Amino acid sequence: MSARAIHLPRERLASFLRARVAGPDAAERAWRIWVAPGNRRFAPEDVIWRVNLDPAMYPGGVCALFLQSLHPGPMAAVAQHDNYQSDPWGRLQRISNHIAVTTYAPLPDVEAQFALVRAVHERVRGTDEFGNPYWAGDPDLLRWVHDAETWSFLTAYQRWGRGRLSAVEADRYVAQSAEGGAMLGATGLPNSVDELHAQLEAFRPSLACTPDALEVVDYLTHRAPLPAIARPGYRLVIEGGKALLPPWAREMLGLPGGRRAVALQGAAGRTATSLVGWALVGPDGEHDRPMAPN
Repeated sequence: MSARAIHLPRERLASFLRARVAGPDAAERAWRIWVAPGNRRFAPEDVIWRVNLDPAMYPGGVCALFLQSLHPGPMAAVAQHDNYQSDPWGRLQRISNHIAVTTYAPLPDVEAQFALVRAVHERVRGTDEFGNPYWAGDPDLLRWVHDAETWSFLTAYQRWGRGRLSAVEADRYVAQSAEGGAMLGATGLPNSVDELHAQLEAFRPSLACTPDALEVVDYLTHRAPLPAIARPGYRLVIEGGKALLPPWAREMLGLPGGRRAVALQGAAGRTATSLVGWALVGPDGEHDRPMAPN
């Protein structure tokens, strides 16, 4: 097979991923994040730089969405204030832009992004499925969203990422991720893997599988708007995200928990990560720096 025959499908897949994840202005956003001059929060040698740029972020992001849906407060905020069903790709692009900007962009853009999200959170208030009031800026709810995201990204990277983190590096990733969570208003964030696991366990009595949570899983699994040619690859990413969930979360969401089902989903996640990596990482190993997904 000629190099051109391999290059063309790779470029088409890369273009499709960039369009869905970064949006129509992907080139302009990429320039501001990667090329624009200025000091940045992190450097290429920082562990968060490596993890948040890895293709494993794709199934990791799906895992984070499913895990986050199990807290009634944040789930109600999404169901009542977000337009994820009418504009799912727009929501994905906003999330991916936030992660990319706050990890890689010049400091003024980072500060502006955090300020924007804090302003949005200030307006998001309501009552959850059980009649409890919620506020998107509540430090406790922000801690849950942050912990679920950090755990999912780290788990995905350790399972399918390019390389593995040592225990010290994994703790460093948790600590570096906590810096961003604190800038959004979360408090008491974990600074090590052990602290992260302990916090997730402590949240479990507050979690519940609401109808809105099941709707998110069903929508993303079966009804997300995609061209037919993209559906097989998308399904691999979704199934990979499910494979990463802890057993108790799978049980709460009613997902198959048998060994065979988990193994098949794990194979799907590994394949999805490899496919995304093939599209977005050139043969010389140089990443073309797409915006990372959640």
